[in-house]
Amino acid sequence: MSDETPPLLTSTQVQRIIDETRRYIAIAERAFGQPLPDVEIHLDIKGASWGCYMRKGERRRIRYNPWLFSRLFEAGLRDTIAHEVAHFVVDSLYRQRVKPHGREWRQVMQVFGIANPRATHNDDVSQIPRRRQRRFDYHCDCGTVALSATRHYRVLRGQAHYVCRRCGQPLTQQPNRD
Repeated sequence: MSDETPPLLTSTQVQRIIDETRRYIAIAERAFGQPLPDVEIHLDIKGASWGCYMRKGERRRIRYNPWLFSRLFEAGLRDTIAHEVAHFVVDSLYRQRVKPHGREWRQVMQVFGIANPRATHNDDVSQIPRRRQRRFDYHCDCGTVALSATRHYRVLRGQAHYVCRRCGQPLTQQPNRD
C-alpha cells in the first residue's frame, strides 16, 4: 500500500458524509419503527472499495474511502452512503445470516428511495493507491485457480479447504519443481 497521504477532504465534506450517514439511519429508524444501535463512522479505507460495514461483537463501524470521496464526492454521497447504511440496518434488524445484497438489503435500499440498487461500482479507480495481494496457483480437475495470499495461508495453517466453483473438486497446490 502506498504511504502517500490521501487527498484531503474539507471539514465541510467530512461533515456532509457524517450527516448523510446519520440521515439515512434516521430514515431507517422511522421506517422500521425502532431505534438502531450506535455506529462509528470512519474515513479510513484504502483501495478500490468505496466503503464497508463491519461488526465485531457489539462494536459497529461504517468505513468510507477518503481517496474515492475526494475524487468523486457527489457520486459517493449519492451511491455509497445509502449502500453501507443499508448493510448496517440489515445487520441490526435481522441478526440471522442473510445474503449481503439480498432481499432484506434491497428492501432497505428501497426505503431509502433507491429503486435499482447496485452491489458494486464501476468507477475509475486507476489513480487510487491500491495494494495487490499475491496470488497462489491451485489446481483441480478443470484447471488452475488463483487463490489470494489470505486463502493460501489459511490452507497452510489447516484452517480452510477450498473447492473449485466449476467442477466442485478440492483445490490443491502443486509442489514447486525447482
